[in-house]
Amino acid sequence: MSEEEQAFFDNETEELCQMIDDWKATHEDKDLSPEVWQFMKDKGFFGLVIDKKYGGKGFSAYAHSTIVMKVASKSSSAGVTVMVPNSLGPGELLYHYGTDEQKNKFLPDLAKGRQIPCFALTAPEAGSDAASIPDKGIVCMGQYQGQETLGIRLTFNKRYITLAPVATLVGLAFHLYDPEHLLGEQEAIGITCALMPHDHLGVEIGNRAIPLDMCFMNGTVRGEDVFIPIDWIIGGRARAGQGWKMLVECLSIGRSISLPACATATGALSFAMTGAYALVREQFNTSIGNFEGVEEALARIGGLTYILDACRRLTVTAVDHGIKPSVASAIAKYHMTEMSRQVINDAMDIHGGRGILLGPRNYIGRAYQSMPIGITVEGANILTRNLILFGQGAMCAHPYLRKEFYAARDGKLAEFDQALFSHGGYLFKNFCHSFWHGMTAGKLISAPESRLAKYYQQISRMSATFALTSDVALLYLGGALKRKERLSARLGDVMSYLYMASSVLKRYADEGEPKEERIYAEWAVQHCLHNAQVAFEEFYQNFPQRFLARVLRRLTFFWGKPYKAPQDRLDHKIAQDMLNDTEVRRRFSKLTYVPHNDPEDPVGRVEHAFNLRLEVTPILAKVKKAVKAGEIAKGALKGQIEQLRQRGSLSVQELQLLQRYEQARWEVIQVDEFSKESLQNNKKDATIIKRSDVA
Repeated sequence: MSEEEQAFFDNETEELCQMIDDWKATHEDKDLSPEVWQFMKDKGFFGLVIDKKYGGKGFSAYAHSTIVMKVASKSSSAGVTVMVPNSLGPGELLYHYGTDEQKNKFLPDLAKGRQIPCFALTAPEAGSDAASIPDKGIVCMGQYQGQETLGIRLTFNKRYITLAPVATLVGLAFHLYDPEHLLGEQEAIGITCALMPHDHLGVEIGNRAIPLDMCFMNGTVRGEDVFIPIDWIIGGRARAGQGWKMLVECLSIGRSISLPACATATGALSFAMTGAYALVREQFNTSIGNFEGVEEALARIGGLTYILDACRRLTVTAVDHGIKPSVASAIAKYHMTEMSRQVINDAMDIHGGRGILLGPRNYIGRAYQSMPIGITVEGANILTRNLILFGQGAMCAHPYLRKEFYAARDGKLAEFDQALFSHGGYLFKNFCHSFWHGMTAGKLISAPESRLAKYYQQISRMSATFALTSDVALLYLGGALKRKERLSARLGDVMSYLYMASSVLKRYADEGEPKEERIYAEWAVQHCLHNAQVAFEEFYQNFPQRFLARVLRRLTFFWGKPYKAPQDRLDHKIAQDMLNDTEVRRRFSKLTYVPHNDPEDPVGRVEHAFNLRLEVTPILAKVKKAVKAGEIAKGALKGQIEQLRQRGSLSVQELQLLQRYEQARWEVIQVDEFSKESLQNNKKDATIIKRSDVA
């Protein structure tokens, strides 16, 4: 980050996290406090990516991602509240597609929080199939401010709209029709995006929804026969019908930044807190982090978090280079939210009862509770994996497929023949590469100077085989491959794991290949290659042409399956590393809100005990030695401290430090309790809205 971005991250973002009481916001108020809302507006959190000339921060995608990540580590609800105005919404659409007049009118107010935006896309019967939204607008003449005006008469019914209950500026997607040909010859113009004030005549901001007990604002937007001037189309009348293109391009940016940032926040916080808790929490007279079963879960948390951050960094780099990475963003959205789900599940398993009892002391319960939100929004994960990853990626990434398609569509036979001939050469080249690399196990592939050079070779080997397998599948199945969703999904998995493995190697190289990170990088790449191998095998097992499947399998795994999941020894090294104050842990902690000197904060309380535990390690070794020698009895540490004081076995300073640790440890394992009266007083009336137009 630049100096300005780093200062904002270190100061304003840190201060915002300090202000947030997530338990009070989610359990009691069902809203962030007025002070938090005002702070976010005043300090520019809603204008992180708006250009400085419009009063925004003009921050990079990487800074945007890192800021959202830190806020989300303190409060999922606050993270969503910050990310939405900076992601898919009026601000993003205006910045890229708005007219100069629209930009000058709206962007300064959006940047300063004087306007709160929402974007209404999803309808009751059009969720994942967003292109089928029933909302429509008819081009017509109407009255606006006492004058006859060319405009659009809208009817719409939207739900799941984040920030809608507090929005002052509503973005809307709808199908536009021009039956009177007031704009031109075309009658069905297509999906269009427009802006309107929340209090415009006929616009109804409906009731709030509660997404899994989170307190970020979400609700409905409705309207019937709402007339708006034609100039309220984002980009003006010249952009009529271009809404779907605009949405797809901006959606890729949101998927590249917002959801990966929240997923990585869950990973980084789980890394820091679960390792700390596993050291402090003892059962059977030893830290639970020393048990092999817990080590397995800890290693997954550590390795997957490393992948999460590597993939986040690589994907936002594309955005900072002006690329709209539709495929990479889909990979990030699907796999990162799924990995985050695995991480929080493992964190909950290790915390046990400490994690499932909600209250002010619980720092992972709300993250666990909110996990399905990221899985569901901006394209449900089932849809993303089965229809988008490979289906969209094949057309975008293939060097000849797009040329063939458009040449055939437009009847350009010479261009089609040239592309088809080149495609044949490409197919033959990949066949030769796959055969040769399979025979030599990829060991002759050139690779950069690196401690992990063998992994560069194996990713290159699998990439050539993936290209060949994809081409064969496309040539044999043609358009039917899109309907063979599970085959398509497995090819998408291969591509995704190779992308994530590449991102890990890039992150490791960018950091200068530090020795302390090698175990994490190796675990991550081994995990990705093994899962790519599983996806390949499942694809071959289910490919309908059995002869081709056998040939492809032989080329891919000439000497058998080469990739193993990370072994127990590597798991042990990572788990033990997570039980110490290492450089890797410090790096992840810096990306999240981990107060180091605040034992009253739920996260700070664990961090405080963790640091004391590391400090008293030599003293605890003396205690265990005394127990083994029969000098003091087995039992709780508190009783042993008293015995040691009576025997004079420890110095005054050692006893005091041990007592401080014992008190801190005791505070960490405590859970929240509520009286019956306090729970009854917090009851809120819940109303189920029954309307004919609500699904």
